[in-house]
Amino acid sequence: MEIPFHKYVSELAEHSNVSDVLDGEDIDQTGLLEEEFAAYVGSEYALSTASGTASLHLAMLALDLKRGDKVVCSVNTHPAVPEVVRHFDAEPLFIDIDEENFHLDLDKLQAYLDENASKKLKAVIVTLLGGANLDLPRLYKMAQEQDIKVVIDASEALGSSFEGEKIGSIYADITCFDFSPHLKENVCSGGMLVTDEEEIYERARLLANHGIKKEDNPLAYIYDVVDIGNDYRLSRLDAAYIRAGLKRIDANIQRQQEIAAIYNEELADVDHVELPKIDDIDFSYNLYMIKIDKNRDSFALDMLKEGVHTGLHYIPLHLLSYYKSKYELRVNDFPKALRYYQQILSLPIYPAMSDAEVRYVCDIIKKVAKTKV
Repeated sequence: MEIPFHKYVSELAEHSNVSDVLDGEDIDQTGLLEEEFAAYVGSEYALSTASGTASLHLAMLALDLKRGDKVVCSVNTHPAVPEVVRHFDAEPLFIDIDEENFHLDLDKLQAYLDENASKKLKAVIVTLLGGANLDLPRLYKMAQEQDIKVVIDASEALGSSFEGEKIGSIYADITCFDFSPHLKENVCSGGMLVTDEEEIYERARLLANHGIKKEDNPLAYIYDVVDIGNDYRLSRLDAAYIRAGLKRIDANIQRQQEIAAIYNEELADVDHVELPKIDDIDFSYNLYMIKIDKNRDSFALDMLKEGVHTGLHYIPLHLLSYYKSKYELRVNDFPKALRYYQQILSLPIYPAMSDAEVRYVCDIIKKVAKTKV
């Protein structure tokens, strides 16, 4: 049996929406997607982008990030996060993780903020891994006390909730989503920037189309450029496809929770395997991450030989050549992230998985675990 790490699902609604675009129907797919997404997460404003990375980069533009500014992020995140900071010649500052939930360690963040209060500190970007098991109110309060912005990277947390409220509506100045995140690629690409702040939204909307402003004029080709932007816009085809899937997000999460329940039951007492510590019954399980106590890569290769594909979220930034060299980082500078990286493994979890496929994954993990000493 072959179990991919992820499998996208295309239903009749996707085909219908895409056909409307190809047939030239007068339907504002991007505008409707933004309206429907804002309503879904409960935000005031939503702005679609060409990718999740584009939404993060646009967020930095909207916050007027400049050379020499500083942005805090977890050392355990996708390279897109510090990358968008570096493109402004600003400085990403890395914080170690909390080994209980794999997110940025808020105690270490608090200590850093207490010691390094600076007008150059612009924002903190927090990456959510599979859900929102992080003390977001505490994070937001810490940022407000230092007068810095909170940007949530929700690439792996689409549809997630915190205490009953959707991510994108609470405890952030900007939240960025990705409809084709790392290792879970869709057939289309797209992102979304959401905010409750009109000023941020209006600036982002302006800069998303080259800083072009058009006055009321019957001649569509008359325009002015009032700032330096870029082209971050989502295509109508991508918007049409993504729109069709919005109504299934909550059902998808429910199915992922059912799959996680099987993993939790079947893998509870397997040697060399540690399950995620998640108490939140509403956790979305966009990722299901286990720990392998030794020889993680060997374990994953043995699973692959049996047809089970796995993922990794992520290789810590201080182990990557560019950041290691640029900031003279040492392997042991972030010991928790290093230990985590050596053990963590993401299992397949997506709505199209059948119970039989989930149990096959469990059987293979048990089989491989017996071969390890």
